[in-house]
Amino acid sequence: MRLGHFDLNLFLALDALLETRNVTRASERLHIGASATSSALGRLREQFGDELLVQIGRRMELTPLAQDLREPVRDIILRSRAALAAKAEFDPASERRRFVFNASDYATTVLLTPLAQRLETEAPGISIDVVGLGDSNVERLERGDVDIAIYPERNASAQHPMEALLEESYRCVVWSGNHLQGDSVSFDDYMAARHVAAQFGDRRIPSFESWFLSTHGVMRNVVVTASTFNALPLLVVGTQRIATIHTRLALMYSRLLPLRLLTPAFEIPRLDLVMQWNPHNNLDAAHAWLRRRLKALANEVGEGSPLAVQPGGCSGSSYPN
Repeated sequence: MRLGHFDLNLFLALDALLETRNVTRASERLHIGASATSSALGRLREQFGDELLVQIGRRMELTPLAQDLREPVRDIILRSRAALAAKAEFDPASERRRFVFNASDYATTVLLTPLAQRLETEAPGISIDVVGLGDSNVERLERGDVDIAIYPERNASAQHPMEALLEESYRCVVWSGNHLQGDSVSFDDYMAARHVAAQFGDRRIPSFESWFLSTHGVMRNVVVTASTFNALPLLVVGTQRIATIHTRLALMYSRLLPLRLLTPAFEIPRLDLVMQWNPHNNLDAAHAWLRRRLKALANEVGEGSPLAVQPGGCSGSSYPN
């Protein structure tokens, strides 16, 4: 398609080049050959009268004009996708669509797994792809790389629509053979224990440790770390370690593994989980239907599904995820 003498397909190439700053990686994203991408870059340079990407040392860097073009080019692509997805009528049973979610393995277990089960019968042509949380979740949403992001409210962006999904409390899990007695754990016993913890993203940020240190002024003795919440219960079995996890996951794994649940005798702030989406998708009927199904399912989870519990009474800022 052309606008005057400009080939609108070049916007896709320009977006990939501005994002990757590399002809080879842009080619991989576009699923075309490197020579075709180089040719597109040449045409773009001619169109804008600017080099756009320049070689500095061993890297390609964006010119000032290219930096200014990043946001409007991405906006053009997102608006175009939204326009192409718009339909006068929407039928879940016949829709053929792929949606990308950005979510932790906790949210995947509690919300997206039952959603996928519902879609099997309600909308079998809709597929979902779950991308784990990392260091650039909001940026992924802004770029349109994900359709719906699920994360703590404190991590949400004020620039995108948001809707609350559920609240969650926390429990400690230990192996059934752990020497700790009773159904609660004191602060002193908690601090004396060896801990299993989750860390996420390329920087392996220990979000719970940051909260715990700022609140109590001391660090836990973390001896094992994993990149998923679901791994934590498995990592305490057969040991004297302790893990602090979401109550719904703790209850689920206590039915599957030889575990005991302990209530911490000190406050841990609740998790407020929300979903966000790019405002370009506000008028997308399929997108809106999927959000409604996810919201309805979250309400069910909070009202007595096998995973549901009544969150225990702690308030305050939550820590991810």
